[in-house]
Amino acid sequence: MFYFLGQFADQISALNVFRYITFRTGGAIMTALFFVFLFGPKIISSLRIRQGHGQPIRADGPESHLLTKQGTPTMGGLMIMSGAMVAALLWSDLSNPYVWVVIGVTLGFGGIGFYDDYLKVTKSSHTGFGGKARLGLEFLIAALAAYAVTILDTSEFSEAITFPFLKDFTLNLGLIFIPFAAFVMVGAGNAVNLTDGLDGLAIVPVMIACASFGLIAYLSGNAVFANYLQIHHVSGTGELAVICGAVIGAGLGFLWFNAPPAAIFMGDTGSLALGGMIGAIAVATKHEIVLAIIGGLFVLEAVSVIVQVFSFKLTGKRVFRMAPIHHHFEMMGWTESQVVIRFWIIAVVLALLGLATLKLR
Repeated sequence: MFYFLGQFADQISALNVFRYITFRTGGAIMTALFFVFLFGPKIISSLRIRQGHGQPIRADGPESHLLTKQGTPTMGGLMIMSGAMVAALLWSDLSNPYVWVVIGVTLGFGGIGFYDDYLKVTKSSHTGFGGKARLGLEFLIAALAAYAVTILDTSEFSEAITFPFLKDFTLNLGLIFIPFAAFVMVGAGNAVNLTDGLDGLAIVPVMIACASFGLIAYLSGNAVFANYLQIHHVSGTGELAVICGAVIGAGLGFLWFNAPPAAIFMGDTGSLALGGMIGAIAVATKHEIVLAIIGGLFVLEAVSVIVQVFSFKLTGKRVFRMAPIHHHFEMMGWTESQVVIRFWIIAVVLALLGLATLKLR
């Protein structure tokens, strides 16, 4: 919305700032932050009244959770999504189709997560939406988004994947690109969902990933910077930096209430939406493999669950004391704060490694 004020820069020169992605990204950060600060307490109070006993706590989880987290409301993703969407709609160039693709994935995945949280709260059970139906809907949304991306990208690389450290080598997948891209989005959504198990554990790595991909989107969408860094230029993706900024601002506001002891949990409403959004941006900017580096913490959490399940089914033995892996470290005696802060450090290191691939070609 504010982007169109730049059209009047010829009459009022000060309005020229609204043409700059960097300025609007900063505006989106502050707008989302203040939105969550302003409406966050009301949202928490409303959810606490409606949910009664709050998010059900796993009986097989750490015993301390039954004491410290019982009764805490969930669906905090509504705070993040509302703040981020308001900011994105105000500060983005709404004529850019990439913006609507990413917003569509975010809202679609968020809707699935909301329904899952709703079932958990109403049934007073930590099991919600059926796994197959949920994944089916996620893949449908992601496949539609992937198809849209291939249409929007008019370059020869629209159905190809690029590789970090290699400036010239690409792999053209053809029609296989759509299921591959859908898998990236669904995988990212569920990986973030698995990471969301401790106060503040998921939201900070999400903000780190958003900051990283905001920079990647800005550079990929700028022909001059893309040529200098020898990364693939995807016209129009620079606008996605504004959405990343909106999520960072909303995430900071949410962290204010999610910091230990959390007044609200993100829930599947937020984790699925944010993970899907990051996956969609990675696909749009042709940095799907870099996502596995920057989001390595999320990958680790997901792999720990997969390994645990397969090991138990095949041998009857567990590799970890509890999965996802953050609970394993809790069982080993790490305090919740130690797990969270150390995982944040890992997320920062992985993000730096991922960003290093932009220059090391």
